Amino acid sequence: MKTIRVPLADFENKDLDSALELEGARFDVDCVNWPGEFPYAPLCAGRIARTEGSLVVDFRVSGLDLRAENKEDNGSQWEDSCVEFFVQDPDGSVYYNFEINALGKVLACAGADRNHRTPRPAEEMEAIARFATVKKVDSEKDGLQNWRVCIIIPFELIGVDPEDLPAKLRANFYKCGDKTAHPHFLSWSPVGTPGPDFHRPEFFGELILG
Repeated sequence: MKTIRVPLADFENKDLDSALELEGARFDVDCVNWPGEFPYAPLCAGRIARTEGSLVVDFRVSGLDLRAENKEDNGSQWEDSCVEFFVQDPDGSVYYNFEINALGKVLACAGADRNHRTPRPAEEMEAIARFATVKKVDSEKDGLQNWRVCIIIPFELIGVDPEDLPAKLRANFYKCGDKTAHPHFLSWSPVGTPGPDFHRPEFFGELILG
């Protein structure tokens, strides 16, 4: 099982970029789980850290094409140029998916499995801070594209008491683009299914918080 230690970074005395670059833990989203059908692998890596009350997840992408048709939250973000963070509740009963397109628009749901997902209400969506380098995409762009998105997720939105952090959380990071010109499905922790399926918490790795 893949593991990554999530540091408590000094966001109070450093700007976001400096704190992430100097103190954040790096992850690489580079597992091509279905090479026969979907061999394309854009570069995708990032850094993760935490504040006293939130997780900070930063993705950086370099790859062909840029699609961003979903201009609002809780749309079909996975069809666009998209990065994703899935994390399981400490008691293992539900997991939370955060799917972010290049514009920083987020699909966020909770549930026990793929078929039982509940979108997060508006007040919770507003609590998810996000930063994106791409501001506008009128139509799909061809050629090599570089972009970045960062989201800050309050611990309460993933079932975690910030005053009593668990020692670890199960999670995975993904890169996808179902309807881009070069469809792809990459993960940080390998997914052992016959075809693309990110809604499989049994293949999550571990985030070490202690």
